[in-house]
Amino acid sequence: MRRTQRPSPSSDDPGRPAASPGAPTPRHPGNLPAELNRFVGRDRELADVAGLLEESRLVTVVGVGGVGKSRLVTRAAALLEKRYCDGVWLVELSAVHDAALLEHALVDALRLTDHTSRPPRSTLLDHCAERRLLLVIDGFEHLVDACAELVRDLLRRAPELRVLAAGRLPLDLDGERGYPLATMSDEDALLLFAERAASVRPGFGLTEHTRDAALELCRRLDGIPLALELAAGRLRALSTEQVLQRLDDRFRLLTGGSRSALGRHQTLRTAIGWSHELCAPEQRLLWARLSVFAGQFDLEAAEYICSGPDLPADSVLDVLSGLLAQSVVLCEESAMGARYRMLDTVREYGAEWLAATGDTDRLRRRHRDWFLGLATWCELDWFSPRQAEVAARVESELPNLRRAMECSLESPEEAHLAQYLAGTLWFLWVGCGRLSEGRHWLDHVREEETPYDSSRLKALWVLGYVAVLQGDPVGAISALSECREEADLAGDAVASAYAVHRTGCLALVTDDMPRAHELLQEALGRYRELGELNSNVLMAQVELAMTVGFQGDLDGAVVICEEVREICEDHGERWALSYALYVLGFAALQRGRPAGARELLGESLAISHTFHDRLGTVLALELLALVTVVEGDAAEAALLQGAADRIWPSVGLPLFGSAHYGGPRARCEELARHELGEALYASERGAGGRLGADAVVARVLSGGPGQQEPPGTRPPATRKPAASPVGEGRA
Repeated sequence: MRRTQRPSPSSDDPGRPAASPGAPTPRHPGNLPAELNRFVGRDRELADVAGLLEESRLVTVVGVGGVGKSRLVTRAAALLEKRYCDGVWLVELSAVHDAALLEHALVDALRLTDHTSRPPRSTLLDHCAERRLLLVIDGFEHLVDACAELVRDLLRRAPELRVLAAGRLPLDLDGERGYPLATMSDEDALLLFAERAASVRPGFGLTEHTRDAALELCRRLDGIPLALELAAGRLRALSTEQVLQRLDDRFRLLTGGSRSALGRHQTLRTAIGWSHELCAPEQRLLWARLSVFAGQFDLEAAEYICSGPDLPADSVLDVLSGLLAQSVVLCEESAMGARYRMLDTVREYGAEWLAATGDTDRLRRRHRDWFLGLATWCELDWFSPRQAEVAARVESELPNLRRAMECSLESPEEAHLAQYLAGTLWFLWVGCGRLSEGRHWLDHVREEETPYDSSRLKALWVLGYVAVLQGDPVGAISALSECREEADLAGDAVASAYAVHRTGCLALVTDDMPRAHELLQEALGRYRELGELNSNVLMAQVELAMTVGFQGDLDGAVVICEEVREICEDHGERWALSYALYVLGFAALQRGRPAGARELLGESLAISHTFHDRLGTVLALELLALVTVVEGDAAEAALLQGAADRIWPSVGLPLFGSAHYGGPRARCEELARHELGEALYASERGAGGRLGADAVVARVLSGGPGQQEPPGTRPPATRKPAASPVGEGRA
């Protein structure tokens, strides 16, 4: 079912600051989707759900598939948005098949980024503990036990949290209020059918002649919204009377389920089965084969995976268009263009037909092979002007990439493909802020013994890299040592070079500068011998520049990073560039050029934030805080430090626990405390801690305090004469 636009927050909400003339209407935080068509009826049900949420912190809307649970809870949440100052957040779990990924799905939905090695449950508990938010959980029934346990822990830890869930069965938790969602009343069902019919047949309306037939149709379909929408879709080719006549035939043919099953369960299956029967043979075939996708998919993937002698690739578009016309498949616009998906109930029906043909395993392997190829292409294209496009693509395909790894792990003979995929996606784990999920997959595939050395070795050095950034030196050295030993035995010079590189990175963040310098130079020499040039190689150069700069050779650091900057510009690389700009900003500040440092660090911050790279974001913020106090605004510097404090728990050990990385923070704190005094410094830092990452980045990039500053924060401070960024005895 397509969705209508959710209501916008009222402009007279007393809890919001007044917007300036011409400014966009401010919105509460959250991720509720924009709906594409009007929500029809259900006024009593919406009021009931709102009332239950006043009485209970957990409300579960239950009912048969297709009865409209998802649509109802989303609409109810949109109407209640103003009650939750920390937002309304939707978590769709239908595409999550592994209970171990449940917590990662919630982390994603809440837009949290956690680079640490701690369990994602800890991230969720800490985030929700002191926030007033509404969590909307949809499609959890296949993960009911794990979901119930997680919801219980969240509700215990977060007293201001409320949960609105939608599923086919309750969570069975203490304090839960269940709300069985009935089918639509005759009046609402008739209104829904008429509105959807008008969208597929312009000019359609309920007349004295058509009303009786439409009402009978609604009653025969028991007022189930999904069935009504499927029936309305047939009006492209049939009249209401003809639909009703054919429905009568299909009911007798396709009555399904056991005698003890509820009638509406049988009716829903009949409605879907009837729609299936009305499809042409090639449409039924494509419907079944599309069921192997998780979440969205694009035309190219459908053409490759679903085509064959009985369904040529060049015919898939026309057949898919037929399924779109019948509302079997939905089309959604995204940053990647047109994408398609099927409702869960419709996909499950197709999966049953695919299983009946005995073709499920073959189609799942084709699906896996396509996404292996996609990951390979994306890794290569990451080092190109299409880097941002690659980031958006892998984000949108993550449910399918997960399913591809799950498929490979089901067979010991194919486990090496999961190792290959987990290693190949290093740029997603590291560059796009998904270290925690990457660690999950990499730890998992490491346990698989396979004869394919190159896939396993790549997974090992990527695991070591992730562990370094998470602040887990024990895990990092274990994976990297194993990788280097096995690579030397296997004669894999590429894997050995990466293991040396990431061991040098570990030495850098643990303040062993001589060893870091030695290992990074060795790794770069190996890369040159191999002809290797990509984002990882550029990061090795940036890391070498950091070791040089931290040891006082600012000129040497600048030379290295200017070379990296030039290569990035030649190849369109942006992610590694953000780190080169960080080092150049550090050097500019140490040389007494705060204005130049601000420009460089602002660009670094913008790039990191675009890629959701929290490490790059928070490093730039820490250094910008020092720039700010040097420029004379100690209060703003303290606020930026507070904002960085809020981000670090989702990244790892603050500044890696490194004296070198921590130097700018210590100097900033020293200067700001001296200028402001203890009380004002603590107040400003606390105000910064109330700013989210999006807000503080917008504030910095706009050049000053923004419209979204929390109540109680200061007016712009009077600037003082610039201070030196270098303290006594500092380089």
